[in-house]
Amino acid sequence: MKTSNLFSIAGILLVTTFAWFILGSAIQTRTDELGSNMRKEVQQVWGPNLHQQHPVAFYLSPNVPEGKALIQSEKSRVRAFIHYEPKKRGLMSHRTYDVNFEGNYTFRNPTRIQQTLFLQFPLPDTQGLKGVKITLDGKDTDVRRAADGSLELALEVGASTGVELKVAYQTNGTNSWLYEFPHPERIQDFELFLKTNFGEYSFPTGCGSPTQRDEKNCEFTWAYQPDVLSAPNIGMDMPKLLNPAPVASRISFFAPVSLLFFVTVLLLLASLKGLALHPMHVCFVAAGFFAFHLLFAYLTDVIPMFIAFGVAAIVSVILVCSYLRAVGGNALLRIALPAQIGYMVLFSVSFFFDGLTGLTIAIGSVITLALLMKVTAKTPWKDVFTTKAPRRPPVIPSLQSNV
Repeated sequence: MKTSNLFSIAGILLVTTFAWFILGSAIQTRTDELGSNMRKEVQQVWGPNLHQQHPVAFYLSPNVPEGKALIQSEKSRVRAFIHYEPKKRGLMSHRTYDVNFEGNYTFRNPTRIQQTLFLQFPLPDTQGLKGVKITLDGKDTDVRRAADGSLELALEVGASTGVELKVAYQTNGTNSWLYEFPHPERIQDFELFLKTNFGEYSFPTGCGSPTQRDEKNCEFTWAYQPDVLSAPNIGMDMPKLLNPAPVASRISFFAPVSLLFFVTVLLLLASLKGLALHPMHVCFVAAGFFAFHLLFAYLTDVIPMFIAFGVAAIVSVILVCSYLRAVGGNALLRIALPAQIGYMVLFSVSFFFDGLTGLTIAIGSVITLALLMKVTAKTPWKDVFTTKAPRRPPVIPSLQSNV
């Protein structure tokens, strides 16, 4: 193969890489614009990330800063049931869920005289609260809503006497659920039980791990007993969703890697079989690869993602392999078909699984290197890359000259 042909092929690969980056950037821009608007709409309907804060109590005293003596709960038993059910809006699916919350808290008057205790229970910042029920010592009670949205009530509590507050509600949220301790100096006898309908669990950054977990039944328990200083927050992220647009964008950005592997294998193995490929052949092959990513990117808007992937892959394989069969016959087809399935189809499949892309590239590189080293170990490379001058036909002496 001529050196000029190699430079031409390298130029074709660079141009195709630029086209893939344009396609990937276009998909990413469209996804960001539509996704931002859709997320706002979804949060207006289903609510934002829910943050439930731990309640506090206080009584008025001139002997403490700001005149409020804070009281931590003496005992807390919290139960939350999360039902994850993604909702699709536009072209994107969103991590929406329902939560049933129930909290039982005991507060005690720590003084030796009767005090007016002020109890505050912050509610999540959402408009979708349903079935809100508040009881005090097992009896329904009237509460008022403060300016910050929290529930407030005041009651007279005797010296060293405890009172039990119970709050229950149902609501909706997106992405994650969090239980926060706004005054984490000391948490006494606290226990939170969380049950989900999904097994793919992940805890938000800054949250503590459960002290007990039953992964089979999707049950988690955080127990801070008898008391804990600076208790970490508690939370649960909803499982990640596989949306087609981000997948198509990532596949497009990494497509030059798959094409480079394919062209390298094709050129070397074809040259060993005596099949000389022209840069124009490589140009059409690159266009066939690009057709896969272009079709997949826009078919996902109208049909399910996996069906779109299959249709785009079949079309691209037919384009490339039928063309190379016409160029070099079945010998070239036997090289192209498994190479395209491996380097384009299976390589792209790895993007459907988090964390496998880098591993796939590494494994593909090693396997390709091993294959080429074995096949070309005895190849006379000097002859392969040397342009041989055409042989001249032998000169036959004229019969008349001998007469």
